[in-house]
Amino acid sequence: MTASPETGSDPSGIKYKRVMLKISGEALMGELGFGLHPPTVERIAREVKSVHELGVQISMVIGGGNIFRGLSGSAQGMERTTADYMGMLATVMNALAVQSALENMGVYTRVISAIRMDEVCEPYIRRRAVRHLEKNRVCIFAAGTGNPYFTTDTAATLRANEMHCEAIFKGTKVDGVYDKDPKKFDDAKRYDTVSYDQCLADSLGVMDATAIALARDNKLPIIVFSLDEPGGFRGILSGEGTYTMVRG
Repeated sequence: MTASPETGSDPSGIKYKRVMLKISGEALMGELGFGLHPPTVERIAREVKSVHELGVQISMVIGGGNIFRGLSGSAQGMERTTADYMGMLATVMNALAVQSALENMGVYTRVISAIRMDEVCEPYIRRRAVRHLEKNRVCIFAAGTGNPYFTTDTAATLRANEMHCEAIFKGTKVDGVYDKDPKKFDDAKRYDTVSYDQCLADSLGVMDATAIALARDNKLPIIVFSLDEPGGFRGILSGEGTYTMVRG
């Protein structure tokens, strides 16, 4: 395991050797209001490839909100469990889209689903997934945890712990965690670092409460950065860029 920023530096200059990248389904919409925007999917795939070329082992979890969000379906009268399963299927669609983009760039990828659908992706088996990472394959975990009432934030934190990732990278539309919405308030303050407990107490919206608590209990740092910043993902791993670190 590589040294963390607090304990030293890795000779290669890369701070983390195995990471989880969590992005929302909405990040794949690009200029569209719904669904997948192929140029945006390709751009995100290039960002992942650039980090993969550094020798970093990458796990991914992608939300499904660009296609269907279980909580929204439930709010409109759909039975919650059914709505959540539909949301899980949406994440599989997004995972397959990103897999296609990565493999078109020559990056070996596996889509691993918490719900069995053997004709299109692998079932989740922890040891097999770890072996894929060791063979430098990008693992995209789909269908959440396989259970309703859990978000993809929680799924990302769970899988990151199971894969022994050293950090979760949360790609968003802003370059970190702010005390209020920077798109609405000019005086919004960005945090360089913030504690798990402050995220929960102040409802800072980094991830849902279950995900934050799971990361806190396992001392797993969360790095919030802008997915729209070209080279931002790679830059942070090289010790550059703007981001917020969530830690104890």
